Amino acid sequence: MAGTDFNDLMWFKAVADEHSFTRAAARIGVAQSTLSHTIKRLETNMGIRLLTRTTRSVALTEAGERLLRVMAPRVAEIEEEIAQLMEFRERPSGSIRLTLSQHALDTVVWPKLKSVLLNYPDIGVELSLDSSFRNIVEDGFDAGVRLGESLEKDMIAVRIGPDWRMVAVAAPGYVAAHGAPQHPQELIGHNCINMRHETRGGLYAWEFEKDGQELRVRVNGQLTFNKSEPMMDAVLNGLGIAFVPNSLADQLVASGELVLLLDDWSPFFDGYFLYYPSRHQNLPAFRIVVDALRQK
Repeated sequence: MAGTDFNDLMWFKAVADEHSFTRAAARIGVAQSTLSHTIKRLETNMGIRLLTRTTRSVALTEAGERLLRVMAPRVAEIEEEIAQLMEFRERPSGSIRLTLSQHALDTVVWPKLKSVLLNYPDIGVELSLDSSFRNIVEDGFDAGVRLGESLEKDMIAVRIGPDWRMVAVAAPGYVAAHGAPQHPQELIGHNCINMRHETRGGLYAWEFEKDGQELRVRVNGQLTFNKSEPMMDAVLNGLGIAFVPNSLADQLVASGELVLLLDDWSPFFDGYFLYYPSRHQNLPAFRIVVDALRQK
C-alpha cells in the first residue's frame, strides 16, 4: 500500500458513509467520474476490492468494512485535534453536519441558528432533513435532533426546545357539520386526514393518553399526506380532522380558524434534544452551535 494518497482513503470513507458515489461526490465537491476513478485506483494499489457496486447502491466488502472500522476512529481523532487547534484563530471555524426533521428545523433549530451563522461566518453547517432515526456515527453526522423519548442512551443530550404535544384539530365548519368527537375512539367515524411515514411507508397511529390510559387509534379518511404543510391547508378548508404538532395549530386555534378537539387526551411530552457523541463536545465551532441551540 506504499504510496497510497491519504485523500484516496478519505474519499473512500465518504463513499462508505454515504453508500452512494453521487452523494459522496457532492459532499466532497468533485465529479462522480473523478471519485469513481480514485476509488478504483485505491483498490488497484491495495490489491483488494473495497466496494460492491450495483445500479442502485454501494455496499462495503468485508475488506472495506475492516478498513472503515480501522480508519473511522483515527480520522475522528485527527479532525478533533485540528478543530481544537482552531481555537488559536481569532474566529472559530469548522463544518458541522446535523440530521433532523423538518418540524425540528422550523420550530427550534433555524430560529436560533441563523443569527449564529451571521455572527460566525467561518462556521459551516449542513442540515440534512430526514424523519427517520439515523445512526449519526455511522452516517457521518456530528449531531442529531430527536424527541426526548427517542434518545440513544450512550449519547450526550442537550435540551433545545420546550415540551410539546400532538393535537387533533378541525375547521369550525367541519365541526358544525359533523360534530366534535368526545373520545378518541369516536374518530373512527370521522373523516380524518392521515400522515404516512416517509421512511417506513405505514400510516401514523394517533396516540392519546388520559389518566394513565393510553390509546392508539388507526383512523380513516379521504386524504393522506407525508408532509404537514398540505395537511394544514386541507384541515383549514374543512376537509377533515388532522393530528398535528401543537406548534402548527396553537395560533390558528387562538384566532378561531381551527377548533381544538380531545384536549384532555393530548398531554405534553419531552421536546427536542440535540444529541451527539462525547468526543464532539470540546470542538470550538460545535460548542458555539450547542450553546446557541440550548434551551434557556
